[in-house]
Amino acid sequence: MRTLIDLLVSPSSVLTAASWHAVGDWLLTDGLRILVTLVLAVALRWVIHRFIDRSVRLMTAKSARKQDQLNRAGRLIADMSETSRERYVQRMTTVGSLLRSIVTFVMFGIAGLTIMALVGIPLAPLLASAGVGGVALGFGAQSLVKDFLSGIFMILEDQYGVGDVIDTGEAVGTVEEVSLRVTRLRDANGVTWYIRNGEVVRIGNKSQGSSNAVVDIPVAYDEDLDKVLATIRDVAEDMGHDTAWEDRLVDVPTVLGVEAMTGAMMTIRVIAACAPGQNWAVQRELRQRVKTALDAAGVKAPPVIPLGGQA
Repeated sequence: MRTLIDLLVSPSSVLTAASWHAVGDWLLTDGLRILVTLVLAVALRWVIHRFIDRSVRLMTAKSARKQDQLNRAGRLIADMSETSRERYVQRMTTVGSLLRSIVTFVMFGIAGLTIMALVGIPLAPLLASAGVGGVALGFGAQSLVKDFLSGIFMILEDQYGVGDVIDTGEAVGTVEEVSLRVTRLRDANGVTWYIRNGEVVRIGNKSQGSSNAVVDIPVAYDEDLDKVLATIRDVAEDMGHDTAWEDRLVDVPTVLGVEAMTGAMMTIRVIAACAPGQNWAVQRELRQRVKTALDAAGVKAPPVIPLGGQA
């Protein structure tokens, strides 16, 4: 049977009953196959897209149910880390969009090749040329492909997101934009860094999980240790139950005890589990409260030793 292209380009096919009959035969055979191919491609794409959307909704709802069951400490960490509801929804939406794009490309690519074969276009030279071009493009765009693959895995694994403070080895700063190819962040000096995802070997995320505030409090060596510890514990309890700080503290600060001793000084260490990025504020507030409480209790600071002299 002659193909549609042969029928259209053949001079003998113009305005003849035989040619119209041949076109009708082609429509009932190869034409019908093309139509079925397009319908199947669209239907299969729709089914897979529905499955992806449903999976995204189910996983998002499951995450929301788990978060509702967390206690104060777990909810505080979840709100600031990778399990937060908004962050999880954004990540799953991005993954769903990426999967839908891939499915669309694959479905219509296969349908296009099938239709080309049905209308009589030889695929062997086309596929051979595409293979050679693909090899050449692969060698020339290795870094680009590496960046995109790294970006995809970064999104799937939720290594970091917008608003996180990260250490890439080359720069430390707050993430302002994340794409499949580059990540943009701004450091403490206001400098904007554009980092290719494929060039990132390690990532330190300071905004996931929790952070620790460590405070060392020096007091005079001859002070009553029980009195000092009791005063600091009272401060820690008050701060731990202060509603103004409950969204920053995971739990009540813990007084570990004497960390170090010298000839004229004892050092008391206090540690507090905090929300990510809140350890510096907690340290400053804890030092201020402890200083005020120790002054009120009459606890002396260690003597100041002048440079090159004796106390």
